[in-house]
Amino acid sequence: MNTVQPIRDKKLIERLKNELKKSGSRDYMLFCFGINVGLRISDILSLKVSDVRDRSHLTLTEQKTGKVRRIKINGISDDLNDYIQGMNDDDYLFRSQKGDNMPISRVQAYRILNKAADVIGIEEIGTHTMRKTFGYHFYQKTKDVALLQELFNHSAPSVTLRYIGINQDIMDTAMDDFKL
Repeated sequence: MNTVQPIRDKKLIERLKNELKKSGSRDYMLFCFGINVGLRISDILSLKVSDVRDRSHLTLTEQKTGKVRRIKINGISDDLNDYIQGMNDDDYLFRSQKGDNMPISRVQAYRILNKAADVIGIEEIGTHTMRKTFGYHFYQKTKDVALLQELFNHSAPSVTLRYIGINQDIMDTAMDDFKL
């Protein structure tokens, strides 16, 4: 399995959003939602419209850990409300075009992101990129690794820093001017 990276450059995030808009509001919203809430793709794909409609917070039980999470979603509520307009409460938030009210698969989510990333030249991308991108930019804004560790349910700050690519950034910077 290849390691994916966060998208560190905000201009690249915007370019990817614009590329995803071309294929439809679902694909665009999937990415925007993913980079703004920091959930695993399995938890995102299991959401229904009723989980987010008219709410400032999303409450769910994480599939991987079994832990209950409460996440503030009002930062993307306007886009989210526009997206779910006309949808039924029991509809999956990121509904597949195949089948009757089924969510897209993890594989399809991966294909959606990869196709758009290929067009704009982003490598090392996958569905986990959204969670890592959230973490990377949250850390850059707050510098609070303990809070991010809590949000991600990681066992140690070092795990969180490695996960979001901060350790790699530090090593790369240290090597920039190194020459014997």
